[in-house]
Amino acid sequence: MLKEWDRVYDYAYYNDLGSPEKGKDYARPSLGGNSDYPYPRRAKTGRKPNKKDPNSETRLFLLSLSIYVPRDEKFNQVKFSDFIGYAIKSIGQVFVPEIKAVFDKTINEFDTFQDVLNLYEGGVRLPEGQTLDKIRAHVPWELLKELIRSDGERFLKFPTPDVIKEDKTAWRTDEEFGREMLAGVNPVIIRRLQEFPPTSKLDPQQYGDQDSTIRREHLEKNMNGLSVDEAMEKNKLFILDHHDALMTYLRRINTTTTKTYASRTILLLQENGTLKPLAIELSLPHEQGDERGAVSRVFTPCDDEGVENSIWQLAKAYVAVNDSGYHQLISHWLNTHAVIEPFIIATNRQLSIVHPIHKLLKPHFRDTIHINALARQILINAGGVLERTVFPGKYAMEMSSAVYKNWNFTEQALPEDLIKRGIAIPDSSEPHGLKLVIEDYPFAVDGLEIWYAIESWVKEYCCFYYPTDDVIKGDIELKKWWKEVRDEGHGDLKDKQWWPKMETQSELIQTCTIIIWVASALHAAVNFGQYPYAGYLPNRPTVSRRFMPEAGSAEYAELEADPDLAFLKTITAQFQTLLGVSLIEILSRHSTDEVYLGQRDTVGWTTDDRPLAAFERFSAALVEIETRITERNDDVALRNRAGPVKVPYTLLYPSTSDTSRVGGLTGKGIPNSVSI
Repeated sequence: MLKEWDRVYDYAYYNDLGSPEKGKDYARPSLGGNSDYPYPRRAKTGRKPNKKDPNSETRLFLLSLSIYVPRDEKFNQVKFSDFIGYAIKSIGQVFVPEIKAVFDKTINEFDTFQDVLNLYEGGVRLPEGQTLDKIRAHVPWELLKELIRSDGERFLKFPTPDVIKEDKTAWRTDEEFGREMLAGVNPVIIRRLQEFPPTSKLDPQQYGDQDSTIRREHLEKNMNGLSVDEAMEKNKLFILDHHDALMTYLRRINTTTTKTYASRTILLLQENGTLKPLAIELSLPHEQGDERGAVSRVFTPCDDEGVENSIWQLAKAYVAVNDSGYHQLISHWLNTHAVIEPFIIATNRQLSIVHPIHKLLKPHFRDTIHINALARQILINAGGVLERTVFPGKYAMEMSSAVYKNWNFTEQALPEDLIKRGIAIPDSSEPHGLKLVIEDYPFAVDGLEIWYAIESWVKEYCCFYYPTDDVIKGDIELKKWWKEVRDEGHGDLKDKQWWPKMETQSELIQTCTIIIWVASALHAAVNFGQYPYAGYLPNRPTVSRRFMPEAGSAEYAELEADPDLAFLKTITAQFQTLLGVSLIEILSRHSTDEVYLGQRDTVGWTTDDRPLAAFERFSAALVEIETRITERNDDVALRNRAGPVKVPYTLLYPSTSDTSRVGGLTGKGIPNSVSI
């Protein structure tokens, strides 16, 4: 077993998530190293094989935070202190059963939306006597204080999330539902609809007919006089499609307490720039076998206040559940945290600390190995917080492995991603040769400015040290680094043809720009909006516990009589909410020692004047972007910048100008690295 003073960078599979000695419910497949479950590699910890399953690594005691990481990758004391609150809140299962008695009416249920609001307005009174003594016995008092707000009595009283600060009901509007696909916490999935009806890429031999059942008559009644063909020709139809990613796991997921669907949502781009949802398709596997295809229902908006409107609100909730799970597992964990770690390991193994690419990338690797190790210990492990609070449950990491099969490094470049999704089209008359088909797309608009600023900085830097392609071809360290990234770090995908060869200036610039973008801006966009938008769970529920009620059922009668109660009994339960909101509050906080994009935490990182001057220009460009973002947010004509909930889009505000070291729930700022 490696010791804390060791400095060992090596690769390992994700074989430390399960605890097979506890029984089959806690066994998890090893991810990575096989075609069934491909995965990026993680940093080696050197723990012994599990006695029950030698292919699994033994795990530490749940509350232990002493998991091995190379000593240079450990949090500093300030960062570790900031992180302690996250660790405590994520072990809420230790004492949550002791708090049941303080909740009124129905155990583990919110009875009204006011009950949910009380989490922010009133909190839950801290238990007294023996219960408090028991909590203290499990948790050091200094750490427990993180859970207790300033009045000394209230427990689990959370800051009010931005999404309900100005208006407590605006999140339920169709306009806000669509806007959050462009400016919310997961703005990287929506794509332009380029075929109708939408089709599936699942193998019909195995899964039958999975194509969409949405038809023109479902859409055109709400399309402001347009036909489907006209709207597609004018680039005005878009889709949020979670069907294929979820359908292959849905039968297994629904054997648990989760009861959910695979969803497709079609939206219309209106003249005012907002997205109008037109139809939601909810699909289940056929009861008689996967090969019989999907069983689907289509729901459309209803303006009435009756039960049809309540059904539409529930349909949007099921979509939000899909999107929340996909966001946490794929957009956030897999596509930023997990895919970056192999680059960090290879950089430390193959590039000397004086190598120019090591110097360029080092700030963008800070704290990532440590935060990922802690995530494996208490977040993504069997029975961990993610499995307890997000709908795929025990299948969560296995599902992310299935998505990784189609991961493509070059498509992580923002321009390539936008083109692939049909959101941008090549246009030589536009800046940088791209035209957005949704002009008021805050993530894409701000993101492209950040992307090109990074690219410009990387180009200046790389061209100084590598003035010709021949210099790149002659760099032995660089060759070994790139070969190891491909063959070892992302070894399950090593034979893919899309890997850059690393022989030219353009390939080196593209590669380094992608790495920096993913580690900084992309992670900021999908991480720091979690509490502002999902801190109020009805807006971003992570679980659905029952299916859409059928007419004539007791659940349908309840929906007619008390639609709010029916909604709350469908989405995330009370204890899951407390645990989940506790987690994302910490994940959304900036550390007090945060180093933002365009900043360096060491003055003498290089003595070369031209790279130093180029970095100053990069920093200045980011400060100018801050100004333009503020101006766009002040422009009332850009309705997607703040929306009905009046939350300005600042997730890609660089905060390069911020040297305060205050941190907290700011909802803005791009740290250099995946550090939380």
